[in-house]
Amino acid sequence: MAVRKKSKKHPALKRAGVSKFNKAKRTPKHPKKSHVVVAKVGSKVKTIRFGQQGVSGSPKKKNESSSYAARRRSFKARHAKNIAKGKMSAAYWANKVKW
Repeated sequence: MAVRKKSKKHPALKRAGVSKFNKAKRTPKHPKKSHVVVAKVGSKVKTIRFGQQGVSGSPKKKNESSSYAARRRSFKARHAKNIAKGKMSAAYWANKVKW
């Protein structure tokens, strides 16, 4: 019978309280930021906190009003340069999770 080793969690995952890399989690108790993610691209690992606490991003897209559609477009246009930087930027995660 083979003994299975217990895999160790990366320290950044443990510290941020997330289960795996590139998976965002709400942080309701954080004073300023609403979400946290431990981003990993190749061998680079980075803990990213993003989103303003207490402010919703965009509501559900189904049957949204024209003002919410404009709000979404404005966010994406304003942050397009930073969203394009990829998984290692807070704007990328805010766009993916909140907008």
